[in-house]
Amino acid sequence: MGILVATVAMVLNSCGALLQAEGARRATRTRPAAVQPRYLAGLAVDLAAWMCAVLALRTLPVFAVQAVIGGTIALTAVINARMIGVRLPVTTQVAVAGCLAGLVLVAASAGPEQPPVKQHGVDVVLLVSLLLMGLAVLIFRQGKHAWPLAIVSGLGFGGSALSVRAAHVQTGEGLDLALLLGQPSTYLVVGFWLVGMVGYTAALARGDVGAVTAVFTVTEVVVPGMVGIQLLGDPVRPGWGWVLALGLAAAVAGSVAIAKAPPLRPPRVR
Repeated sequence: MGILVATVAMVLNSCGALLQAEGARRATRTRPAAVQPRYLAGLAVDLAAWMCAVLALRTLPVFAVQAVIGGTIALTAVINARMIGVRLPVTTQVAVAGCLAGLVLVAASAGPEQPPVKQHGVDVVLLVSLLLMGLAVLIFRQGKHAWPLAIVSGLGFGGSALSVRAAHVQTGEGLDLALLLGQPSTYLVVGFWLVGMVGYTAALARGDVGAVTAVFTVTEVVVPGMVGIQLLGDPVRPGWGWVLALGLAAAVAGSVAIAKAPPLRPPRVR
């Protein structure tokens, strides 16, 4: 069930990314992205995707859920190419395939057991990380490059996933609202999500949606996934450490290739 819900989140993330990219491109000084209908629709779709991810994180490790959602890279690249009426270059197709294969290996290496969700000092580490990411977004928004913002946005959404995983909402016990509101992790979820959304919107306004999504998604998978293993005790299948490492290497290599690919342009009308 966790894998199924994470797959729904992947599809919704891809649709949301394309809608937000179109809204960001239509933004002007008088009509910023925040009031563009397509951007707002993409935001709503992203929110639905995030809720699906929250459900999946109650039963699966962070790196497994994030790896499934990483399939957004392929969907976004393919759908974007279809929308503008061009074919993906062969090198980009190979990069997408390699990236997806790596993410599949990462997801497959997840252990079946659910570890204790909370450890001492987790909230402090997450809070300091949130403050540093917020500062980074403010700095990078002054520049013209998309990739630093894409990295920070990936870390932001990944931090949101870690905060969900760290909250005291145990599987099978139902939703205890009083317990949920009493956890610092609950409020960190919102802070990380806002940092990720601001960074992602700024990145889409500066770069190609395929490249931005690739950098953003793999960052969201790799860094928080490894932090989840160390900080929250997320399990890896016994003897599958090398599979996890191989998957991460393939995912990173594929994302770098996609990020370096020239932006897709609509064919010229003669």
